[in-house]
Amino acid sequence: MDPSFREFLSSELDQIKEQGLFKEEWPILGEQGPEIQVEGRAAPVLNFCANNYLGLSGHPELVAAAHRALDEWGYGMSSVRFICGTQALHVELEKKVAAFLGMEDAILYAACFDANGGVFEPLIGKDDAIVTDQLNHASIIDGVRLCKAQRFVYAHADMADLEAKLKEAASARFRLLVTDGVFSMDGDIAPLPGICDLAERYRAVVLVDDSHATGFMGKTGRGTWEHHGVGGKVDIITTTFGKALGGALGGCTAGSKEVIGMLRQRSRPYLFSNSLAPAVVGATLRALELLTASTELRDRLELNTRTFRERMTAAGFEIRPGVHPIVPIMFSRFAPDDAPLAQRFARALLDEGIYVKGFFYPVVAKGLSRIRVQLSAAHQPAHIDRAVEAFTKVGKTLGVLGA
Repeated sequence: MDPSFREFLSSELDQIKEQGLFKEEWPILGEQGPEIQVEGRAAPVLNFCANNYLGLSGHPELVAAAHRALDEWGYGMSSVRFICGTQALHVELEKKVAAFLGMEDAILYAACFDANGGVFEPLIGKDDAIVTDQLNHASIIDGVRLCKAQRFVYAHADMADLEAKLKEAASARFRLLVTDGVFSMDGDIAPLPGICDLAERYRAVVLVDDSHATGFMGKTGRGTWEHHGVGGKVDIITTTFGKALGGALGGCTAGSKEVIGMLRQRSRPYLFSNSLAPAVVGATLRALELLTASTELRDRLELNTRTFRERMTAAGFEIRPGVHPIVPIMFSRFAPDDAPLAQRFARALLDEGIYVKGFFYPVVAKGLSRIRVQLSAAHQPAHIDRAVEAFTKVGKTLGVLGA
């Protein structure tokens, strides 16, 4: 390696550390769950920062389903789908996830990042326009960059600005309006009724990334479209199996037969990446069966979320309001020193037996650092009690709360 390049990288890393922005990894010794063993810690800690919304990551039913699929269908495919990488198991999951999401068809990807990376370029071109929320996920941003359509970015969840951008895009052949269903840093839910109304008025196709909603948002966990009652008005859904549906790998795009048909022919992450492993497919099928049979898990998650939000607010913390299990604990009034504070707060909580992480620039904007808490259906009332007590103790110690 060129020594000057190595020196440059080392200097950049040192600068990140000096700014208090270095992202640390704390290895877990064992499976994902509400209680975990962390390397270097004698006692287990409570996990409040996983995307394990329904507690399915270590669920015995999913583990058993993965074992059965491994025994019956093998370990891996060593192929992409259109060569010799399609099993009947893959087709079954595509049919069932499409039905679960209320769509005609679905296509599997290794992750939702790939789904978002592969959805735009095959469907729209230089004569078309994409209208996208300014806070959309990085995978959407990257996917949009890969296509040649005109790009219009509207202010976050601002319907007046969205309408203005749709008017600017009026000369385009087709307009594709894309938004996160739930925005992962704030836990706020896209205003889909307003979005869908504007899309209908200006003849735009609506695409929603529901990664932080599939399985638990809405009365039966179908996602933000069910939560808002806009079934039939969202045209394309991208989502993940790597969060509420077991937390392993995999994602999909769901939509009309024509949309999915075009993606099968031209979506590069689908055409040039290995098929999803059979064990993941089998376990995801079982997750969908569990969620279709009962709403018990999403109901428990809803109760845990409401309880934690109410108690943290009563304790005096600044949290972003909402109903989602993503609960940002904000440090914005401490700017510009909020990033190091978020880091210190997370480390102090780990010493109290609570595993959370600080989020700061460039993951969020400067001055908006936070601890992002995520609730799970697997959390018990005693877990929530311990978390609130620990947050309150550390908050007083670090001057975030009054003594």
